[in-house]
Formats: sequence, structure tokens, C-alpha cells
Amino acid sequence: MSNYIVTSLWIYPVKSLGGIRVPSAKVMMKGLQYDRRWMLIDSTDTFMTQREFPRMALFKMTKEDDKIIVNYEGNEIDITANTSGPKINATVWNDRVDVYEVSEEHSKWFSRNLGVSCRLVHLPEDSHRPVEINGSFDEGSMSLADAYPLLIIGQSTLDDLNSRLIEAVPMNRFRPNIVFEGAAAYEEDSWKMLSVGVNRFSGVKQCARCPITTVNQDTAEKGKEPLATLAGYRKSGNKVLFGQNLVPLDYSMIAEGDEIISAG
Repeated sequence: MSNYIVTSLWIYPVKSLGGIRVPSAKVMMKGLQYDRRWMLIDSTDTFMTQREFPRMALFKMTKEDDKIIVNYEGNEIDITANTSGPKINATVWNDRVDVYEVSEEHSKWFSRNLGVSCRLVHLPEDSHRPVEINGSFDEGSMSLADAYPLLIIGQSTLDDLNSRLIEAVPMNRFRPNIVFEGAAAYEEDSWKMLSVGVNRFSGVKQCARCPITTVNQDTAEKGKEPLATLAGYRKSGNKVLFGQNLVPLDYSMIAEGDEIISAG
């Protein structure tokens, strides 16, 4: 049993848009509060990400009390306005989820600034999207994240990757919720059970990485790294792995500076 320390916490309120560093966050069944509870959908009601629209990286986010503000080139909009639009059965990978358009005004704002027709939709907290664990579906419930409620990555893991790169990449390429220090590189790969503060989490699966990791979050430019280098030493089958997915078992607050205890 070893102890480590949380160095930063991150939420990504709108799927595939910028992240917000928060000093503390409430753990909920779907993940951290506000994390990936909104997303943009296209004309076929399918989720949109930086894979096809790298410019989404340029939409930056801030949190002011209970308000989530999106900023694009100086233009701001509060996305936590009361949802007033219709219910939509949208697609996220192989899942169908019931979401609600925030408002026509919000959808027009994003369409205008992204340069493509889209709608901003919200996932209610009482919605149900099962979590797949070891080939079966758990009783838990997912946010609009790709596969699991939370992602944890050690600073040493990123440091090891950067030692192999010509140009280092920041942690934001990997969109973790919890960043910690004190462990050896990739030590989190083997964690099956851990606690952060008073909250327990189950480590369920190493995170398979996609081309979003090659998008510069400041410029929206796409390259080949770090995925090309990771493929040389972190490939399992046809997947490149980096970080550990978590499912929460308790629902209290976690904070920067919390101790992490790994129970193997």
C-alpha cells in the first residue's frame, strides 16, 4: 500500500471542449460534478469531437460559482441557463442517450463560432447510460464521456513520455480528471482499487487513446505526436494505452492535495 498526492483536478463540462481546473469537486455516479454533462451534436444527432473538428479545442471554459462560461475569441456564453429545448435521442459511440437542447440561442452561438451547424445539448443527472465493465454492463451510470466516469494519470507517466519526445506535450492532451504525483511512471496501470481522500474508486481499464491527443489545445493544429511515439511502446493489440479509467464507489468531495492510497 503506497501513498500519493493529487496535484490537480479537471472537469470538461462540454465534451471535447476545453477543461477547467478546479480546487475541489463533488464525486457523483457519472463522474465529477459538471464533467461532460453537455455536448455538441450534428444534424444526425451524433456527438461531435475534436477528432473531426479540432477547432473545438479553442473554445475555452471557466467556472464562476455554479455558472459554466464558454469563451471563443472573446465571445462568451453561459451554458448553465435553464434547458428549454426539446428532448433528443442522440448517439455517443454505440450508445443512444436522451439529452435536451439547451436553447436555440445556444445552438446558434456554437454553430456561428464553430462554423458548422450544431446543437448544444445537456444530459440530465437522472439519465441512465450503463457502464461496461469486463464485457458486461454495470448498474452505474455514465456521463457523455467516451467510456468511463473518470480518468487518472500520474505526472511521472507524462514525464516518461515527454522524455521520449522531441517536443514535450502538456497533460491537457490526455484530458484526465485526476493528476497526481509520487508514483513511478505507469504505476496507475495496475491499480484495481484506490481511495482519494474519503472516496473509493475502482480501476477498471487502461485508457485507449485516440487522435485527439495529437491536437494542440492552444492552436487546434494536428500532428502525429504523441500518438506515434506512444504506439512504439504502449500498444496492446490495436490500442495505445495511457492512463487508468475509474468508476467511483463513494460520492463525497475530493480536492487538490488529497492523499491517494492504492490498495492494489
